[in-house]
Amino acid sequence: MDLFDFDEKPDNCIYVLDTETTGLYGAPQDVVVDIGITKVDLRDGTVRDAYSAVVGHDVDRWDDYRKNAWIFQNTDMTLDMVREGVPFSKVREDVAFLLKNRNVTAYNVGYDMNKFLYKSPWDLRGTFTESMDIMLAAMKVCKLKSMNYFDDYRYPKLDVAYKMILKGDDPANIHGVQDHRALSDARMASYVMIEMFDNGDYTPYPNYQS
Repeated sequence: MDLFDFDEKPDNCIYVLDTETTGLYGAPQDVVVDIGITKVDLRDGTVRDAYSAVVGHDVDRWDDYRKNAWIFQNTDMTLDMVREGVPFSKVREDVAFLLKNRNVTAYNVGYDMNKFLYKSPWDLRGTFTESMDIMLAAMKVCKLKSMNYFDDYRYPKLDVAYKMILKGDDPANIHGVQDHRALSDARMASYVMIEMFDNGDYTPYPNYQS
């Protein structure tokens, strides 16, 4: 865990965050076990790692639902990593410090923020300014046919958007496989955002000065 790239001065960058969690229901049933944040300068197209931490929890008190979460069955994340992770209070302090008064987004704001970071025990609503959801912009670019008669398009998964929008380029160095770890996924989303921005398909917020 570290604050890789921090500058207290205001900047024109976008901070892209990603979380890995024990499930899709959101807090309090589920908890964040991994968080990663990148710092993106859309003007020069750079992505820098800003923060990464495995969030520590007392997993011995967890029920089978959390212990058998998808994240532990399908990635290199383990219960021992969470047991030995950075205490939640420290992670929250670091994330709040890093993102205070910044412009922040995610690939699926409704999930990462509305289901977790805006809810207890994170309670980070109002700490930062929410920028345009990368996934919502990607939906309009990828134009995948919706299974719902009333919707035009469906939300593309991150790996699908990464392949379609970057047209085979691999700036996040995933080598064709999404590892579903927070910092790596934040990097993927960051490059998707940059490509859409360069193509005129992404505007972080109405008064953004490029």
